[in-house]
Amino acid sequence: MTHPPASRNYSEQQAGSLRAGDHLILPDGNRSAEIHRVDVETDDFGTPAMVLATLSGGGVLRIAAGSLVRVTDDAEPGTPASDGGGPGTPTPSAADAPEPTAAGAPELPASGPSSEPDEAAPDATGSAKTEPAKTGPDNTAAAAVVVPPQPVAPPAVSGPSEADLALIPAPDGTPESVVEAAAEAHPGAVGVVLLSERLAKGINTKSGSCLKDLSDLAHELFVTLKDPDNALAVADLLNVLPFDGNPDRWASVEASLALSSYICRQSGQDQRAGIYEKLLRAPEAMETDPFKARINAKVRQRSLNEPNLYDKEIFRAIDNANPDAERDWRLLRLEALLFLRAHGGSETIGTAELERRIGNELESVRA
Repeated sequence: MTHPPASRNYSEQQAGSLRAGDHLILPDGNRSAEIHRVDVETDDFGTPAMVLATLSGGGVLRIAAGSLVRVTDDAEPGTPASDGGGPGTPTPSAADAPEPTAAGAPELPASGPSSEPDEAAPDATGSAKTEPAKTGPDNTAAAAVVVPPQPVAPPAVSGPSEADLALIPAPDGTPESVVEAAAEAHPGAVGVVLLSERLAKGINTKSGSCLKDLSDLAHELFVTLKDPDNALAVADLLNVLPFDGNPDRWASVEASLALSSYICRQSGQDQRAGIYEKLLRAPEAMETDPFKARINAKVRQRSLNEPNLYDKEIFRAIDNANPDAERDWRLLRLEALLFLRAHGGSETIGTAELERRIGNELESVRA
């Protein structure tokens, strides 16, 4: 990296301590830019991992939080820090944000004329593309800027339309009457009776415990009592609820949607199953920031490729001759497998293998 001229005063500090108004020396070492805003991305453990420095002249620098960067007190004339660039000097924009280097900071092209031909950067089609050279007031050619291609953001998951939602039948009566009808069909089932008695007092879709009881009731009806019709009727009380940003409440809706998708696939209602799967994936399209959307997609794919199927817990229960604990862990494994099936499988477990495993778990917990 080129060091700034000796006449300029600068100091080093950690990227995590950058603030709006700081004049950051850019990676080329010759220019500085004023920071307009600083955002910090954390890793999965909550530790600051990436600093996103939005520059006043446009563009975003991505810097590893622990990296040392240089800041200066005197902004260089004609740089993005003062007026966004002099004649013939292109100003980075948010769309032209450069790619990060291995050190965590993006590489910016050095300013000034160049006698060497510029390297061609591939465009979206894979062909070479070079920015045309610009001329300044004195008709001297300024250096052409090669803009690296930006990573393509993952496609947004389209939610179901009104016509799609029409395939989900409306409840026959009030939510409480749907639960009551399911309980009357199985008067001797203790699990159904207990859940229905709690829900008969009133179903509040804002209550996380109420949503959990509805999801548990739908699973009890299908898994234990082999009653897909009543299970689907109860699950549909949850399936039409939108994602409200609360992951705890959404977990119950998510489990209900996955169960409903499987029931419909088994009964040949593939179109209706597809609606439940769209609803299940709808929160994935809510992130509008392309960078965050890419990170979320990677984390989500990793969780699908490496699901927790509770193998250790199940084997421990078997070794301890504890069938009740084994069944409870297998029910959790079944929910995880149904969730994977509703996503169409993953890169490590295909749909055919998931169907086989779900069948095995159903047979085990029903025994």
